[in-house]
Amino acid sequence: MHIANPIYDVVFKYMLEDNKAAKLLLSAIIGENIIELEFCAQERTLEIPRHNEERSPLTVCHFDFSAKIETEIGFKTVIIELQKAKLQSDLMRFRRYLGVEYQNPNNSYFVTITRKKGKKEFKEVKQEKMRQIYCIYFLDYGMDLPARPVLQVNYNVKDAYTGDEFPASGEFITGLHHRSWIVQIRELKARRRNDLEKILSVFDQSNVTNTQHILDVDDESFPKEYQQIIRRLRKAMEDPKKRREMELEDDIIKELQDKERQIEENIKIIADKDKTIADNIKTIADKDLTIAEMEKTIAELKKQNYQHFNK
Repeated sequence: MHIANPIYDVVFKYMLEDNKAAKLLLSAIIGENIIELEFCAQERTLEIPRHNEERSPLTVCHFDFSAKIETEIGFKTVIIELQKAKLQSDLMRFRRYLGVEYQNPNNSYFVTITRKKGKKEFKEVKQEKMRQIYCIYFLDYGMDLPARPVLQVNYNVKDAYTGDEFPASGEFITGLHHRSWIVQIRELKARRRNDLEKILSVFDQSNVTNTQHILDVDDESFPKEYQQIIRRLRKAMEDPKKRREMELEDDIIKELQDKERQIEENIKIIADKDKTIADNIKTIADKDLTIAEMEKTIAELKKQNYQHFNK
């Protein structure tokens, strides 16, 4: 079955705008049951020079969700921050966005607590609580990470002296630390070991057809309960506007990659020049040392000759 390629930001966003598809995908990644999901797309626009135009807008999206999750002891609400990157320069953007999320006042909530005021009086007060933050990263470039499709980064709590581990729970731990999942798109090829890897097969770029915009996936091996994801991506493929937006994204990404390549080449040229300058400075220093040693030798000879003729 042919579907639109979700490696493209426009398709990725279109897929996640479907609440059911988003809940299915995110629940599979974090391994928890999301029963309610509120989506908010955070967009940034960067103006970059184009050869054929004065300016062209590049929209860079990351995705924020407020998720209500069912647990064994009840329910919890977390913030899920999902980001997707094609360029290594996006790493700094990850850090900036995460910092913004920790400062965002909307990522906290108030609970009513009853406190004893006197022997018989009770007072209700509101106390602010922090929502836990989950981070999900989709990477489409090589990194210094283990070669696995999905990596989970979790915090642990242990005694620094004995090494004894304790449950990673409590407001201090969950409020100031975050869990992360890293999906390495280039490692998805031929990996179908569990339902999650089968679901993520919609990102497997080895399934591209004669056009980079379309993937050919085996929908029969795709878990039936997750078919909404396939349906959403097929709908995106049939939308002419989405096809055109993918073409524009190709042009912009190519220019950004060219700019990154040019920057790397310029850095190498500068490094080579710096090395040449350093080598020249060393050569001059060596010559100065040689001259100084020669002058010292000449002075010694003159001194010896002077002493010889004055005996």
